[in-house]
Amino acid sequence: MFGYMGKILRVNLTTSEVTTEALDFELAKKFIGGRGLGTKLYTDEVDPKVDPFAAENKIIFINGPLSGTATPTGGRYMVVTKSPLTGCIASSNSGGEWGAYLKYAGYDAIIVEGKASLPVYLNIDEEKAEILPALDLWGKYTSEVSDQLIKKHPGAKVLLIGPAGEKLSQMAAIINEKDRAAGRSGVGAVMGSKNLKAITVKGNLKPEIANPDGLKAVTKECRTLLKENGVTGGGLPTYGTAVLVNIINEHGVYPTKNFQEGQDPDAEAVSGETMTEKYLIKRNPCHHCPIGCGRWVKSEHSPDGIGGPEYETLWVFAGDLGIDDMEVVIDANYWCNEMGLDTISAGATLAAAMELYQRGYITDEMLDDDVILKFGNADSVVHWLKKMGNREGFGDLLARGSYRLADFFGVPEYSMSVKKQDLPAYDPRGIQGMGLQYATSNRGGCHVRGYLISPEILGLPEKLDRFDLAGKEVWTKIFQDLTAVIDSTGLCLFTSFALGAQQYAEMLNETLGTDWTADDILLAGERIWNLEKLFNLEAGVSPAEDTLPPRLLVEAMPDGPTKGWVHKLDELLPLYYKERGWDEDGIPTEERLEKLGLLSE
Repeated sequence: MFGYMGKILRVNLTTSEVTTEALDFELAKKFIGGRGLGTKLYTDEVDPKVDPFAAENKIIFINGPLSGTATPTGGRYMVVTKSPLTGCIASSNSGGEWGAYLKYAGYDAIIVEGKASLPVYLNIDEEKAEILPALDLWGKYTSEVSDQLIKKHPGAKVLLIGPAGEKLSQMAAIINEKDRAAGRSGVGAVMGSKNLKAITVKGNLKPEIANPDGLKAVTKECRTLLKENGVTGGGLPTYGTAVLVNIINEHGVYPTKNFQEGQDPDAEAVSGETMTEKYLIKRNPCHHCPIGCGRWVKSEHSPDGIGGPEYETLWVFAGDLGIDDMEVVIDANYWCNEMGLDTISAGATLAAAMELYQRGYITDEMLDDDVILKFGNADSVVHWLKKMGNREGFGDLLARGSYRLADFFGVPEYSMSVKKQDLPAYDPRGIQGMGLQYATSNRGGCHVRGYLISPEILGLPEKLDRFDLAGKEVWTKIFQDLTAVIDSTGLCLFTSFALGAQQYAEMLNETLGTDWTADDILLAGERIWNLEKLFNLEAGVSPAEDTLPPRLLVEAMPDGPTKGWVHKLDELLPLYYKERGWDEDGIPTEERLEKLGLLSE
């Protein structure tokens, strides 16, 4: 069994049973691994209508066949469960080291089921797995717990939740290596609902490769392509993902003050250039990553520095809140990591709250400690993040996310979210393909389910007119399907700036001993996408939710390079459904499901 370790660890927290099962190799090949195989394993075992916090729900931690190999960026893992934020399938992705070390410990996946009666953690040391008590770890911030567990298990990599996950915040993240996050969809709250504080992994096992020399040659070629590409070999290594701040702002699609505007005159203050000049200590790459977009920055929290904010984090705690102070953003990012909060949803919820305050729905009397949620109030950010993470006072309502917050006041339209998950840092009024991807994403508002910023803004693999609707349904489907493949391999999405389906097929072939073509793996990506869609439909997520916040559909951008534009989803959505082979209501047809081998799924 090449590429895979051939084993799945099943952990029943109710009975404290830990067992090992053989991986079905044919099933693995059909769904590749990671996101695809994780979704298949999950949907085979869990009722789509399950309460995300019920003991009957399960949560799967899974790497891909290229995780832990020498392939570039081969260290990512996925967390698959049902999202408490959206009700959709959740498959949240993280980098760092943990995903590769799960494979080195001897496993392709961990299936966690049931619920422990008291807090516990799972320790895996080269195929030996045990459930250990974690009552002394419960309630503590993530960095302290990571240090404690590494001291107890030297050499281990630690994945864990913070107070937000323990208190079942719908935006709770899972943190690994202190500053890497499986951030979106509230997966940390599912861990918390099971009283599972952490998972430590350690080992020196390696997967067997079908053609080591062939993989070495393909890997060398891919690394060269990554190095020669302007984004993966230039912009990202030099400035990190924050290189996008000025680029997106210049196009007039940098959402400001809860998407009321599209440009921020002070965005330079939180740009990648400013971070590099004033705050950067060193690059902080993930496992086997030649790109190295991660940042390690100066901070009062540690003389040695801390993990730096990504582009979306910089935007959401700056432009979206009307603040633009790098130190505030670095501090906010730190506290989100400590409490285990998704930075995008946490910041976007504060932005929604600030607009609700602006419009009179939230009043001074509701806000304890007299810290007002007002655009531009830098003092409010960390204060309310801590309240949110600990679910204290008004922070308890904030912890539910922007949609539930706005809906509480009877105005859900002030939540800039899709399927209750907050949108990231690109205003779709000026990026029509990206808006279509937002609306149709299987996990709600998301930029990493099909990064149309690549062709529409960055010109990769070719430059598209960001306002032109022609062909955007085709591009959206291709990017969504290819992303499903990349998420399933164990590689980073950023490799797609320089690599195409052919390179991913070749890396998989040399690793697994398969003979897939580019078309074969794109078909696998489409299979994964449709399987996720089927789960969502059975879970009660209506195709009517394939939409955008009303503001983006009816309120024209007020000024800047995107002035006068709205998103034209009503024109694009029928074309997208047709391109996917779905009926006019957005339901996969039997013909398409048969082609994908999903009719019996």
